[in-house]
Amino acid sequence: MKTFTNVALSMATAAASFVILPSGASAQSTMAYPEKCKSHGMDMPKTDMSAAGMQMGEMTDYQKASMEGMKNMGMNMMQGMMKKDADVSFVCGMIAHHIGAISMSEAELKYGDNDEAKQMARKVIEAQKKEIEEMSKWVDKEAN
Repeated sequence: MKTFTNVALSMATAAASFVILPSGASAQSTMAYPEKCKSHGMDMPKTDMSAAGMQMGEMTDYQKASMEGMKNMGMNMMQGMMKKDADVSFVCGMIAHHIGAISMSEAELKYGDNDEAKQMARKVIEAQKKEIEEMSKWVDKEAN
């Protein structure tokens, strides 16, 4: 279990170490991560910009939006993975993963210019929102 915790913390640190950006309109604001998936009292690693491989000034607006979505997804997945029940952990991790997919798709719709890619992004958003709703209902029913 200690190894799993160390690996999970390393993953969260890696996800968070890219950048710390101001929150914008993202999947986080439209699809809430279920309260029952959060691990309260868990200290999440704090990072600063010096850990980033690329400085914010060098990033495009698209890259900044994508990185914000990845940061949020990683933090939520980390919390979901800490659930002791394997089923709850899996579903909570998948909810976070789907929220990340929606965030990436929203960035594509805002910054992309290819109609085919934008159509794929719309399909992802539609499908992932439906699955998040189903999984969130399951979590409300099954998780303690």
